[in-house]
Amino acid sequence: MRFIVRCKPGEYAERRERVAIVGAGPAGLYAAGYLRCRGFNVTVYDRNPEPGGFLIFGVLEIHINKERVRKGIEELRSIGVEFRQNTVVGRDILLGDLIEDYDAVLLATGTWKSRRLNVPGSDLKGVLPAMEWIVDYHMWRYGYRSEKPPVGRRVVVVGGGLTAVDAVHVAKWLGAEEVHLVYRRTRSYAPAGERGFREAEEAGAIIHELVTPVEYIGSGGKVTAVKLQKMQLVEQPGAKRPRPVPIPGEYVTLEADMVLEAIGLIPTPPFNGGDYGIRLREDGTIDVDEYKRTTREPVFAAGDVVHGASLIGPAMKSGLEAAEAIEKYLNGEIRWRNS
Repeated sequence: MRFIVRCKPGEYAERRERVAIVGAGPAGLYAAGYLRCRGFNVTVYDRNPEPGGFLIFGVLEIHINKERVRKGIEELRSIGVEFRQNTVVGRDILLGDLIEDYDAVLLATGTWKSRRLNVPGSDLKGVLPAMEWIVDYHMWRYGYRSEKPPVGRRVVVVGGGLTAVDAVHVAKWLGAEEVHLVYRRTRSYAPAGERGFREAEEAGAIIHELVTPVEYIGSGGKVTAVKLQKMQLVEQPGAKRPRPVPIPGEYVTLEADMVLEAIGLIPTPPFNGGDYGIRLREDGTIDVDEYKRTTREPVFAAGDVVHGASLIGPAMKSGLEAAEAIEKYLNGEIRWRNS
């Protein structure tokens, strides 16, 4: 995978300015390639044992050639990009230290936390966030953890996006006998689309449309079934998708010893809200302007932590745009926002 700009050592004029990038996912990698090929000293800090972010740990190999990703990362290393893995900014090193030590900082930490339904029984053993479970699977698959992630005999996956479809695949690969995919709308309105649902069926999933969990039923502290409310779609003027509303009194129950919730991802900035004067929007994304500048100089932000969970392409584009803005800032072509 070619990270936007191809260059070789010596093909660029070295500069004294240092840039720290927090997050080695698609946005961070694209930014690193651009900035290093402009001569800046680039250090990438990342929480995972190897670079790549969701390209390595969140996306299945059926969607992306991970060896090409790894080759691209080695190319970044060959031109002088420094990677510091297993480093959590906010725990192992403070963001304030990076702001003090570097001429510019780019936050590209993505969306690593799953949204939760929080229905009755959500605290039962066996009810898990799907994305974290998929990350655990990759950690085990690539030898970073010795324990295989748990899998049930009857698994219910909740959601209609690509993460839900991927959870179906992983559950079957790990040995689940029966996998159900439940979604509150119909597949034609699902983020994964009809193709994604077809792939889930081909992987062995039983699809349930127009239902949503209202309770997880358990015994001895462990989930044993999912109570599903039947839904109907109601058109909303001006809306892209109809709204799912409950059909009063109509329920169905599925037996399950594992539930994987895949209903969305939450932005994960490397600080608490309001820290360092960096403003967050109501949805938890980092507030930036047209140059990807945050409300704290010299901190920029890009990727899913800015615009919410998305596909890989938009994250890469956002990282490139941020890198271009950082170059302009360090060249003195743009000043800080509101200054």
